Amino acid sequence: MLVSISNIHIETTVPVALRGSRLDQAAAQLFPDYSRSQLQQWIKGGQLTVNRRPAKTKDKLIGGEFLLLDAELEAQGDWQPEAIPLDIVYEDDALMVINKPAGLVVHPAAGNRDGTLLNALLAHLPELAKLPRAGIVHRLDKDTTGLMVVGKTPTAVTDLVAQLQARTVSRTYLALVIGGLTGGGTVDAPIDRHPGQRTKMAVVQGGKQAITHYRVKARFSNHTLLEVKLETGRTHQIRVHMAHLRHPLVGDSTYAGRFKIPPAASEPLIAALKRFPRQALHATALGLIHPVSGEAISWQVPLPKDMADLLALLRVEEAGGGE
Repeated sequence: MLVSISNIHIETTVPVALRGSRLDQAAAQLFPDYSRSQLQQWIKGGQLTVNRRPAKTKDKLIGGEFLLLDAELEAQGDWQPEAIPLDIVYEDDALMVINKPAGLVVHPAAGNRDGTLLNALLAHLPELAKLPRAGIVHRLDKDTTGLMVVGKTPTAVTDLVAQLQARTVSRTYLALVIGGLTGGGTVDAPIDRHPGQRTKMAVVQGGKQAITHYRVKARFSNHTLLEVKLETGRTHQIRVHMAHLRHPLVGDSTYAGRFKIPPAASEPLIAALKRFPRQALHATALGLIHPVSGEAISWQVPLPKDMADLLALLRVEEAGGGE
């Protein structure tokens, strides 16, 4: 079997267990790294053959046939590479791990066609254009910082997506929230689109299951630093769940409501909180099973400067050093 990002050459024999299956159904099981629709296109185009002859998607198999997939992946979109700096924490032939900065949108969308992580990835490795979403398998919000994994081959992308779906990828965040929490806990509350504001998410009865675990890392008079672990990966999950607990993230203009001056806070702290430009959320650690080696592997990055500076000011305030 020879597989690169672009060129695929895979040979296999149809097992007797698939006797009576349609070709496209059997192919989906025998070539699980590729979607059913992609395999159907290759069958119709003659890139996936049976006993070295073209076949039809609905052809029935009897078992023992020789299947040959000899194809080339095509670009999955019209995205353009852009020379945007990347903080690459780790990279090998199968994947890379990025430390995403605040302000960087992950994937192009209406209103954000350029200047995204995807555009940056294409400049770093143009062949990623031939993978779905250029190998991006999960997202962070624009203003959330921290670790993301990107697959570099079809096999790696498929494996990473499966790990995310199986909830075996470990994702740990640091979140600075408003108010005092006395201990850790778990939020198990379904999330879906806000019924009245479609640009927001909310805890909604009948929504998608969402589970967030948290524990206290540091307590301050009017704030708490939490270590948060996701069991599921819903849009805005940590932000929505913390707001649901009435402890929204510092700087979260979407879910925290109007800014309220903390009781007895110094002028420097009030000014710092007012000008903090984003939700105080950082993906600090990531762990997964390497798609090729099968080894458990993990990474960790420190807080970005804006969160570190704010925490330092909170510690000074707590020690009585505020004005």
